[in-house]
Amino acid sequence: MNNQELLEMEKNACKVRMYAIEGVFNAKSGHPGGSLSAADIITYLYFKEMNIDPKNPKAADRDRFVLSKGHCCPALYGALALKGYFPAEEIQSLRHIGAMLQGHPDMKNTPGVDMSSGSLGQGISAACGMALAGKYDKADYRVYAMLGDGECEEGQVWEAAMFASHNKLDNLCAIVDFNGLQIDGHVNEVAGLEPIDQKFESFGFEVIKIDGHNFDEIEAAFEKAKTVKGKPTVIIATTVKGKGVSYMENQVGWHGKAPNADEYKIAKEELEAQLRALEA
Repeated sequence: MNNQELLEMEKNACKVRMYAIEGVFNAKSGHPGGSLSAADIITYLYFKEMNIDPKNPKAADRDRFVLSKGHCCPALYGALALKGYFPAEEIQSLRHIGAMLQGHPDMKNTPGVDMSSGSLGQGISAACGMALAGKYDKADYRVYAMLGDGECEEGQVWEAAMFASHNKLDNLCAIVDFNGLQIDGHVNEVAGLEPIDQKFESFGFEVIKIDGHNFDEIEAAFEKAKTVKGKPTVIIATTVKGKGVSYMENQVGWHGKAPNADEYKIAKEELEAQLRALEA
């Protein structure tokens, strides 16, 4: 990625974070912490990695993305709006009754959403089904699935991992947003996952570990994943919960809480300042 591409990616990620905060504030509920930690990888997927077309969101040959940690959809919605799947004004109606954007992704009513998700553990299973269908159809599309680290405590994740490896789903790339925090506290205190890389290796995955906020590392990981044959890949991305908003960073309390008016003002000002610095 050249310097100009990197700059544009960083600006887009900042805008995705701004949309996520705007949505959660207007909803008066939601999950800002994990949305912010996932924003860089989601931005890279939608603005560089995936073969997608906002004008044809159901194209048969498109790449698929499943947000298995569906509660962090504010970041996904931000990326979809920025990419042009729907007007950005929809963000302000997040979680409102009858609105397009609900508290978990809805594939029936939201353009660009490939799979409804929310119950933790299930999204990765759906992604496996998509990948297997691609194999049967001899299709070229790839399937990407993002999980939370706390979500990896679900047994269904590991059933899906066995399935993916058994079926040699090398068109599947899972991403674990490893921000170290979940609703009940620190992941390593709730149900320690480490060594998570060795766990996935033992289930037959190619494992790539990165800094989930470093776009050069993100790009290298996805490029490597495309070269892996005969087995699925997982990218374990170390991230910061609440990334980009000072008082939210590494604070478990911001897992599922909306900012009040004063907190929203601070978050908005901080993100706007970051964007101005990138645009200078």
